Amino acid sequence: MQNRLATVAALTLSLIATAASAEGVRTEKNMSLDLATQIAAQTVATCTANGYAVTATVVDRAGTVRAVQRADNAGPHTLEASRLKAYTSASAKNTTLAMMEGAQKNPAAANLVNIPGYLLLGGGVPVKVGNEVIGAVGVGGAPGGHLDEQCAAAGIAKVAELLK
Repeated sequence: MQNRLATVAALTLSLIATAASAEGVRTEKNMSLDLATQIAAQTVATCTANGYAVTATVVDRAGTVRAVQRADNAGPHTLEASRLKAYTSASAKNTTLAMMEGAQKNPAAANLVNIPGYLLLGGGVPVKVGNEVIGAVGVGGAPGGHLDEQCAAAGIAKVAELLK
């Protein structure tokens, strides 16, 4: 009887220890290189088809660059602009166009422009699996942030099957 109690007690403590250690470990979805490359390529192709020479940068959930594609004739400034838009979108888990509009309308949000690395111009769109943001794509080079955003959204839409 005492052996059974000791075994049950040991098993219980083992399960409690396992459960406690599991609480400290998280499993997160993130952006693969293959997915990032496909999104960047589809985004640039969409903009090119519309007559815009752009750069598309895709970052993972931490804002780290995973893929960059720069169309022929895209301006040199588009590299950094697309990276900053992608970083801003992934960090805030929102489109940069929505953030820009919010900062313009809400004085309390105007200070967002002072966060290092943030660029509040349209063209940054989060990449989601369900409701979980796994990264973002940023686009620079179209004649307007709203057009950059349209290309980014189209690039994401073309890989929608991979985001399930």
